[in-house]
Amino acid sequence: MEILKVDKLCKTYGTGDARVEALKAVSLTLEKGEFAAVVGESGSGKSTLLNLVGGLDTPNAGKVFLDGKDLFAMKEKELTVFRRRNIGFIFQGFHLIPELTVEQNLVFPVLLDYKKPDMDYVEELLGSLGLKERRKHLPSQLSGGQQQRVAIGRALMNHPALILADEPTGNLDSKTSREVIALLHGMSRKYRQSVLMITHNMNIAADADRVFRVTDGCLEEVNSGREAFHE
Repeated sequence: MEILKVDKLCKTYGTGDARVEALKAVSLTLEKGEFAAVVGESGSGKSTLLNLVGGLDTPNAGKVFLDGKDLFAMKEKELTVFRRRNIGFIFQGFHLIPELTVEQNLVFPVLLDYKKPDMDYVEELLGSLGLKERRKHLPSQLSGGQQQRVAIGRALMNHPALILADEPTGNLDSKTSREVIALLHGMSRKYRQSVLMITHNMNIAADADRVFRVTDGCLEEVNSGREAFHE
């Protein structure tokens, strides 16, 4: 089942001599449960791609369909609600709310919709994330790896159609990075969760189901998983 369809996305910044084509007619699709990685040099356009797929920026041309819905056909308020309910974001900087506990950070996306959290699911997530003993801790009382685990749980809380991960191990040491990526892969398999991840770490990208490379605003698929880096 196709969850994500990106069709000929173009994004340009600036004008005249300062004009930069960040993305040039980029297209890709992602199936339900697939874990895909996007690699590329700094400034290649990969972050621009993630921002467009997440509806955080608008393209000059092209379309993004998520679970059959055209993101850029929506009005701003409608898109904000759709994004909150259907896209889970995991950032390099965690972006947890410092005044809230682990458990409160997890359920926050549900509370934004004035809904009651499914506490059975909360317990399941806390267990899978290894955070049951930390549920009442504040982010400042957690390690970087634990904070990223909370961010993963928060992204999963609304059962989104897609998780977008922007350099999720960028602030972590190598050992913790491997643990976090293994956890993200495990959660993706357990919940058949589609993930699109940006990373500069080729070892991390090599474990993905599919790997895409962005070069000067152009996207190409470079085989799948480990084959892309062990030819």
